Amino acid sequence: MNPSTLETVVVGVLLFASTNIDDVFLLMAFFADPRLDRRAVVAGQFLGIGGIVAASVAAAAFAVAVPPEWVALLGLAPLSLGLHRLWSAWRSPPAPTDDSERVPTAAGSLVAQACSVAGVTAANGGDNLGVYVPVFAEQFQVVPTFTAIFAIMTGLWCVAGNLLVNHRLVAATMRRLAGRLLPWVLIVLGLCILAGARGLVMPVKP
Repeated sequence: MNPSTLETVVVGVLLFASTNIDDVFLLMAFFADPRLDRRAVVAGQFLGIGGIVAASVAAAAFAVAVPPEWVALLGLAPLSLGLHRLWSAWRSPPAPTDDSERVPTAAGSLVAQACSVAGVTAANGGDNLGVYVPVFAEQFQVVPTFTAIFAIMTGLWCVAGNLLVNHRLVAATMRRLAGRLLPWVLIVLGLCILAGARGLVMPVKP
């Protein structure tokens, strides 16, 4: 590996890790929820990260600066999902927490779950566009290398989230609290992201 390639790999790893560290905790919450199929969580994470990378590449290719206020509107996705989960929990009894009692997921439900996870992942990483776009624009020729690195890192993130939530010291607490915790995590996450859109209704005075 020549120095320039090594430098690209290091930059790619640091770029992904620094902008997606919070995804590990989000993945833990997803994996701990017995209502979510693990395949849907993994697929959704890849779809969400892939969507962010694709949008960043498109913006870099056309040298388009993405206004952070509009990116922040992605916070509507986790907010609406969190509110929906609260409503569902209020109207129906808690789902079983034992993996052995998990009902097999139908194909349609699996796709819906993957899309939901992807939406939350994309919203949580929406601000990554502000980091990725200028880097991709400056080093557009190595975007394929960055994309491969991000794919590998996404897989490692899924493994880390799954291992942490299945750790005997963490699993019991996470599995017990997941059903109650995840809706609030999504709501808070959505509100925090949406806070960046306040410039659309309250323009900053020069």
